[in-house]
Amino acid sequence: MDLIFEKSRPGRTAGSIPVCDVPEVILEQVIEQRLLREDVDLPEVAEVDLIRHYTMLSRRNFGVDVGFYPLGSCTMKYNPKVNEDVARLPGFTELHPLAPAEFAQGSLRLMVELQIFLSEIFGMDDFTLQPAAGAHGELTGVMMMKKYFETRGDHRRQILIPDAAHGTNPASGALCGFQTVTVRSNAEGGVDIDHLRNLMTGDVAGLMLTNPNTLGLFERNIEAIAEIVHGRGGLLYCDGANANAFMGKTRPGDLGFDVIQLNLHKTFSTPHGSGGPGSGPVGVMKNLLDYLPVPRIVKDGDRYAWREDYPDSIGRVRAFHGNFNVMVKAYTYIRTLGPEGLKKCSEVAVLNANYLKEKLKPYYDIAYDRTCMHECVFTGRRQVQESGVHTSDIAKRLLDYGYHPPTIYFPMIVPEAMMIEPNETESLETLDAFCDVMMAIARESRENPDMVKSAPLTTPVKRLDEVRAAREPDVCWKG
Repeated sequence: MDLIFEKSRPGRTAGSIPVCDVPEVILEQVIEQRLLREDVDLPEVAEVDLIRHYTMLSRRNFGVDVGFYPLGSCTMKYNPKVNEDVARLPGFTELHPLAPAEFAQGSLRLMVELQIFLSEIFGMDDFTLQPAAGAHGELTGVMMMKKYFETRGDHRRQILIPDAAHGTNPASGALCGFQTVTVRSNAEGGVDIDHLRNLMTGDVAGLMLTNPNTLGLFERNIEAIAEIVHGRGGLLYCDGANANAFMGKTRPGDLGFDVIQLNLHKTFSTPHGSGGPGSGPVGVMKNLLDYLPVPRIVKDGDRYAWREDYPDSIGRVRAFHGNFNVMVKAYTYIRTLGPEGLKKCSEVAVLNANYLKEKLKPYYDIAYDRTCMHECVFTGRRQVQESGVHTSDIAKRLLDYGYHPPTIYFPMIVPEAMMIEPNETESLETLDAFCDVMMAIARESRENPDMVKSAPLTTPVKRLDEVRAAREPDVCWKG
């Protein structure tokens, strides 16, 4: 496929601008000279060629509207189009971000009600919608934990993180100045209680725990964990990236968590491939309310307003107030499904994951063979031992069959890991077809391993030198 620059022909244009009927302004008088350029190398193509080029390019992309996207720990589920329609309503899209509160009453009301909904669903006392995405929400949550101890004159230096945590957890702790200390997993994939008890000293601010964890397993000892952490004056942080497994079923606030970050763009139906858009609200219990970011939205009678007079707040964490269109989609999703609908989503997501686990168990080893939640983690150790086929080879072979690969080599405590999350929006027929392909690849790995090691064979771009691609990226066209 030619690049758009290669289709360029001098003098061609995709549009025409009518003759200007207002007085001309000499640009040099209003724009700094250094910003003016006449040598901008833009392609010159006709409108029809422009449309065809980008339409053909879009067909090479893979997305959840094209096919099954079993990306573990990311919940790439189908996004109902009604959510998109509501987010595109002119009253939302045409409101300027700096509009005064009196002109933004509908949007402020939506945000306040979304905070109330999230507080009820997850058992927290209040939420902030400011953070831009999950990792940003983590950072915000840890900043509030740090401020909590500082206001008490208690300068704790450590934060505990399980070895199965998302990689952003230690990054968030380190950015806030904490020393991150790893807690081991036990034989069934949960937190090693004895190790936690030994590590939980008076110098530890708290534990960042994903529940269910990245192995797709619910923490059976959560009450004991909360008792250990709180018993030494620490705080319990919930990484809510995996909330698709428990929304409507259980509430982190009821389990002893003090703070939680969510990923609205995962659990509440905004497609988030290619880096955005995101939204990472943070919920807190009463002990952390004073530290929420400002400004906050408050209801005064029947009106909504911004307030900033919270002296212990950690301050603003984002320009404006979060990614609003993601909030609109989440709000629509919650109002459409209601309590029973959200609960059903979790139940079907868990059912689908366990169905895949049991059906593929004869072909791939299970990292921890117990009832999983929304995702299951396999290991390709059997394939490596039998024929030298690695998990990365299996992932690339899936591309030939038209499927996006699952998450691989994560969590890192599982060698040759394959983390598969089917979510609740996929049908039985889709799951069976995916299982048939995974079974076929298992057979190919035994009978024709060289083919699997050479995959992908049918995609526009064949197997890349991944090390060179990472170290020497070539992203600019040179004519």
